[in-house]
Amino acid sequence: MSVHKPLQQLTKRATASQCLNLQKPLHHKPRIWQPQDRQMATVIPPVTQDMTSSKGPTAMVFMNMGGPQTTDQVGTFLSRLFADGDLIPLGALQGYLGPLISRRRTPKIKKQYASIGGGSPIRKWSEYQAAEMCKILDKTNPETAPHKPYVAFRYADPLTEEMYTKLLEDGFGKGRGGRAVAFTQYPQYSCSTTGSSLNELWKWRQRLEAPKGNNNVSAADTEGSILWSVIDRWPTHPGLVEAFAENITKTLEAYPEDVRDSVVLLYSAHSLPMSVVNRGDPYPAEVAATVWAVQQRLGFKNPYRLVWQSQVGPSAWLGAQTSDTVKNFVQAGQKDLVLIPIAFTSDHIETLFEIDQEVIAEADHLGADGRTRRAESLNGSPTFINALANIAGTHLNNGEICSRQMGLRCPGCKNEKCLAQKKFFMGQGQQDNAAVTL
Repeated sequence: MSVHKPLQQLTKRATASQCLNLQKPLHHKPRIWQPQDRQMATVIPPVTQDMTSSKGPTAMVFMNMGGPQTTDQVGTFLSRLFADGDLIPLGALQGYLGPLISRRRTPKIKKQYASIGGGSPIRKWSEYQAAEMCKILDKTNPETAPHKPYVAFRYADPLTEEMYTKLLEDGFGKGRGGRAVAFTQYPQYSCSTTGSSLNELWKWRQRLEAPKGNNNVSAADTEGSILWSVIDRWPTHPGLVEAFAENITKTLEAYPEDVRDSVVLLYSAHSLPMSVVNRGDPYPAEVAATVWAVQQRLGFKNPYRLVWQSQVGPSAWLGAQTSDTVKNFVQAGQKDLVLIPIAFTSDHIETLFEIDQEVIAEADHLGADGRTRRAESLNGSPTFINALANIAGTHLNNGEICSRQMGLRCPGCKNEKCLAQKKFFMGQGQQDNAAVTL
């Protein structure tokens, strides 16, 4: 079955090297589906198509790191986490050091999860946020309805392969076409987080829907495979900024009015190894952009700093560390501090244990007397969920493939899997009928 445009025509627009190694400055203008590309090249109409919408149904896939739901799952979770060279690069010794580190850390991490209730709440919040967002989308975007929520975790159930299998079981792909949106729940892009999740999604797409990766999949099935688009970053979306600002304001209102404007705001994000930062990862800049946008929304009434948490191992990581910063401020007499988890969209071990039970507890031990606090995580915030729906609705309305920025590799990137993944999601790989506008 022929596609809408031959590959030769498309390559005149942009080659893979042009797409992924641009010399000109990039703007965040999203890649757009051309009208003739919005219809899937399918052998038969999607079996899940209904009569209430012209382009539905649409699978909305929330991608995140995940977390163990019970203490018994901690060992497996850590094994997967330390095996991922995109997240924790250990070089040629990854296969040896990863399992060794995970085994040694398991008893300690089990105790931490036990102290926050026996497991991570991230699945509960992810499933809730996705479901509530889809309810809104069914009303605001009826042409792509029904919108079906899915969650794909990188290191915990439901894993990416579980999600993909569920998509196939629900009638997407396998010759039936259908559309799915990979919606990263890391607002700021990093190769270690969103990049790793997209690499995993691409891997399982190749295994389950591409003949070259699976001899049991026919060419006809490939032509009717799932059509993917990606929401790969959203660090300064007004709804996200507003949700953070609401929670910060609520926390500040608990301080006496005469000291409220002198409270120092500490925006805390998960750190990165300096080896990742130095190869050009965009994450530090995008986190800083979120912080600046939130501060602007708050009117710059309070002094602030961006700090970094969750360093693992002896290698150099991005700093200053959250724990060190709080300790130094409190010891210097600045006890009124508000910690804001700026790169997390819900509570998990880094907020409930690391910040609440370690950082803030140490501050109180040093004499903070309860004046060092944490702003509530986004969790079930209606403002945040409406923001998710707005981001997704705009993406669907505009026929976007991904952000323009996604096609630019890190200057020091040597990861061939990352290159192949970007080619695919940018519309070049199996989706060679997608217009390339870079």
